[in-house]
Parts: sequence; structure tokens; C-alpha cells
Amino acid sequence: MDYRKTNAPANTVTRDMMKMSEDTGNIYETVMIVGKRANQISVEMKQDLEKKLQEFASYNDNLEEVFENREQIEISRYYEKLPKSTLIATQEYLEGKVYHKNPVKDKNNF
Repeated sequence: MDYRKTNAPANTVTRDMMKMSEDTGNIYETVMIVGKRANQISVEMKQDLEKKLQEFASYNDNLEEVFENREQIEISRYYEKLPKSTLIATQEYLEGKVYHKNPVKDKNNF
């Protein structure tokens, strides 16, 4: 899922954890699933930001560097305004867009 097109809230939202954990039956497992997905999103966002800022990498000091810094600041502000990775991961989980599997539970079912 593209994190830039998410409908996750930009602010922290109080959630009913019992309702969220109905799928897994375990609150801690649900938190672990959301946490791992949040880490994946965070790494993706960081790589994307670094790739965009790498375009501005300059090893020469000159007057144009001031103008490049403005563009860098705009890019950084855009990423700061995006919802945090945990909010995006939680929204994805609630919408059923996160695939998860517990091998221990699957082993016990056999």
C-alpha cells in the first residue's frame, strides 16, 4: 500500500483494543502485527526520503546551496506532515489490508 495515499488520521486516535484483537484473539499478538507492519512502513518512508534528498547532495559549497536547502526543507516538511507509521499500520490492519500468519498456531492445528 502506498503510504502517501492512506486515509489514516494525522493525530493519535483512541482505539478499542478488544475490538481490534477479535481477529487474533490476543491483544499482544495484534500489537505485534501492527508494530511489525509499522516498522516496514517506517523503513520504506525513510528510504524514499533519503532517495529524494540524495538528489540534492552537493559536495561543492556555492551560492546555489541556499536554494537547494529550501527544496530540501519543503520535502522534509511534506514527510513530517504525513501520518506516523504506527497510525498507517493500524489503519491498514483495521481495513484488513495486512496479511499475518502465526506459525505456532498453525502447527498446533495439525
